[in-house]
Amino acid sequence: MTDSFSNLSLAEPLARAVAEMGYESMTPIQAQAIPVVLTGKDVMGAAQTGTGKTAAFSLPLLQRLLKHENTSTSPARHPVRALVLLPTRELADQVAQQIKLYAKYTQMRSAVVFGGMDMKPQTLELKRGVEILVATPGRLLDHIEAKNAVLNQVEYVVLDEADRMLDIGFLPDLQRILSFLPKQRTTLLFSATFSPEIKRLAGSYLQDPVTIEVARPNETASTVEQRFYSAQDDDKRRVVKAVLKERGIKQAFIFVNSKLGCARLARSLEREGLVTTALHGDKSQDERLKALEAFKKGEVDLLVCTDVAARGLDIKDVPAVFNFDVPFNAEDYVHRIGRTGRAGASGLAVTLVSPSDMRLVVDIEKLIKTKLQVENYPLDEDRSRGNVSEVRREERRDDRREDRRPERGFERRREEEAPRDRRSSFRPAQVSRDPFFERPYEAPSIEQAASASWEASPKTTASRTGISANIKPKRKVAALFKSGE
Repeated sequence: MTDSFSNLSLAEPLARAVAEMGYESMTPIQAQAIPVVLTGKDVMGAAQTGTGKTAAFSLPLLQRLLKHENTSTSPARHPVRALVLLPTRELADQVAQQIKLYAKYTQMRSAVVFGGMDMKPQTLELKRGVEILVATPGRLLDHIEAKNAVLNQVEYVVLDEADRMLDIGFLPDLQRILSFLPKQRTTLLFSATFSPEIKRLAGSYLQDPVTIEVARPNETASTVEQRFYSAQDDDKRRVVKAVLKERGIKQAFIFVNSKLGCARLARSLEREGLVTTALHGDKSQDERLKALEAFKKGEVDLLVCTDVAARGLDIKDVPAVFNFDVPFNAEDYVHRIGRTGRAGASGLAVTLVSPSDMRLVVDIEKLIKTKLQVENYPLDEDRSRGNVSEVRREERRDDRREDRRPERGFERRREEEAPRDRRSSFRPAQVSRDPFFERPYEAPSIEQAASASWEASPKTTASRTGISANIKPKRKVAALFKSGE
């Protein structure tokens, strides 16, 4: 088994594209998976994130699909022959871009469809015909129901990041999609971990698969330096800034656990002079893609994000990852720190641990089977000046200022711009000063009670007939006929 791409028997267009991208030596998953996929066998591959799984399945698929290559403009000559399913929009877009680069010098057509975008441009591209379709499950089902995607000629299907697809509830969608595919096909399943659910999925849809494991499950990359620093919530931002300055780090991922915390932290770091952008689920798809593109181009120094960016994103040469919040799920820790130290490069992973996070750290230790040392990061600069409390007070004041709702400011501004006669038209009612109501209670005398006007009034005295005097008697009218007795 070779370790060099130049020794693979790839077609000349693919070999030229690979050389142009600077690929020389294969990673372990590539060295083991590519020869097996070239033989047409099903594969169940497990490798830690950042080891080059995309090339491991894309290159052999393109090699085997070159026999269908043609220059015809007819959509019928370009049916979908390979389907790649991924859990997130960002990952689908990234894999599609990689496949386009690999197929740059071929006539093979590829497209990507995912949610959060208008379906019309995707429909037009599918109608023109594509051989390789990259998709997220939900949007692909939309196109299948609209008759935009026909999958009866699919020869290869790839389930990438399969564990993540199961985690977010895509199993029913996967089962529906796979029911549209031909029974005779090659199925490739790639996952960072081999959970029991993944093995059951493989047993249902893979036929005698070749299992490839290049690392034990949930193992972190050996090229990543992992540091755990004890820090109170008020000190975390200062620790991040100190580590960035000490290590001379120019770019980094910063992971938080909530969308609100993500937006708040990005605003705070931006206010402190760091070029920062936020990436979380409440952002529109266009905003998310623009944020990633700016980070890839180096226009943004810090990408503050939730776990939506923890899986599979391949951004080269990112030197560091900060876990501003310890992840609730220990497996997410493995995926987060996999954003650095990719393809053999070195990286730094810093996790900030508050006193309430120690249980989560123990879960991470059990998962990666490594004893973790939580250190105290020295913040002596501010302590020597005796202004720690002032710094914290200022940070809390900034947070409160950022958290004010814009509606309040709008209402206040509208009130200030209103005319004076309308601005303060309401006045509280004046309290009565009648001395009668300020006198203490005095019980009435017997004479006063006997001469009470309401008792002496003839209107309120009961009549001899027992009917109240307040009830008016019926008016008597003449009757034409008398009732019979």
